[in-house]
Amino acid sequence: MLSLHPLLRPIARPFSTGKFLVRSQRCLNGAQPMKRHVGTSPGSSQPSRPSSEPPRPQRNVIGAFTPTSAALFIVVGVGLFWYFRNEKAKLLEQREQERTSKSYGRPHVGGPFSLVNCTAPPSSSEQRFTHEDLLGKWSLVYFGFTNCPDICPAELDKVTAVVNELRQSNPNLPLLPVFISVDPARDTPSTIRTYLSDFHPSFVGLVGDHQQTKSVCKAYRVYFSTPPDADPKGDYLVDHSIFVYLMDPEGRFVEAFGQAADKDEMVEKISQFVVEWSR
Repeated sequence: MLSLHPLLRPIARPFSTGKFLVRSQRCLNGAQPMKRHVGTSPGSSQPSRPSSEPPRPQRNVIGAFTPTSAALFIVVGVGLFWYFRNEKAKLLEQREQERTSKSYGRPHVGGPFSLVNCTAPPSSSEQRFTHEDLLGKWSLVYFGFTNCPDICPAELDKVTAVVNELRQSNPNLPLLPVFISVDPARDTPSTIRTYLSDFHPSFVGLVGDHQQTKSVCKAYRVYFSTPPDADPKGDYLVDHSIFVYLMDPEGRFVEAFGQAADKDEMVEKISQFVVEWSR
């Protein structure tokens, strides 16, 4: 047997086996002795003790954000978007109405014009009608043309219903409906006079030449466009703005009623304007 290293002799002296020598050498070199558990193999781990806690339910792979909640989130988000968008539009419209209700905030609509009064008595069919003839009356001014298939007749019917209802509730209300043609090439005074006979009898029909028509449309901020190759004897449509302009007895612009405004809305607003103006 080989002699032990001098450092190991005092330790190995009480024992007679070589196993301790190997283990002692490992301990001296810094290695920890391997411990074995009874009844287990070196490669097996210690069996886990049963837990007293109840088993936890397994969660879905995607967690709480299920397809149903995702769909609900999208629907709610879209609903909130449209709600706040509509509320913002209503707020802006309300502010615009409040601004235009004051004289200093009103847009500059209207101005001087001189057109032919087509609904004047036959003996004076060439009588001129100017912006001064609007003074002292509440005027409902509409721009259109007699060959319009559906929109113009519907708007003139609405104006007729508004005038009838307002005069029924206030017989002394000076209210004047006015029709201005944007198709002077085909709308002659006699054509306009015949056309307006199907609507309110107090309608005033006006027409001018092409330059006068452009001038009055510019003053009222009305857009109109005639096809460049339009034949005055042919059948064509004139694209134009669809608004009924309310002018007060001083000839100032008050409100523009679009195609979406119904008869009841117009009657209510005009009545309010009349009351406020009278104060």
